[in-house]
Amino acid sequence: MSEYRTISGYTRQEANPLTHTMEDYLEMICRLSRETGFVRVHQLAETLHVKPSSVTKMAKQLQQQGLIEYQPYGYIRLTGEGAAEGEYLLYRHNVLLRFLRLVNGGDNLEEAEQMEHFFSKKTVRNLERILDEYERQGTHLKS
Repeated sequence: MSEYRTISGYTRQEANPLTHTMEDYLEMICRLSRETGFVRVHQLAETLHVKPSSVTKMAKQLQQQGLIEYQPYGYIRLTGEGAAEGEYLLYRHNVLLRFLRLVNGGDNLEEAEQMEHFFSKKTVRNLERILDEYERQGTHLKS
């Protein structure tokens, strides 16, 4: 028989050192820094609807993980490892958004943002393969 757990029990079991909130910040840093290579604290705070002090606190944590470079009152820049992780997080987000658009139509941003933390890399890759096949065949779900 399978071992059932609470959601926090499954989360504790994961090997990922990043919390869901860390992933959200890293994903957004990656998204916002695509054009300039950096992001400012106030820009990130406005986009995520948090206080600049929250961004500063998270920036310090992400820096300790080796994912960003950050100096107080300066720019936030992704390290090589941070950029790779951020690109994966954007990819995961976009695959789930595509999936929800196929299933539900319309804007599903909030639902994708909530769901994305719970999908394994294998599941995300397989969802993308299914989506690609649906698009290749021109298949549409009926409402």
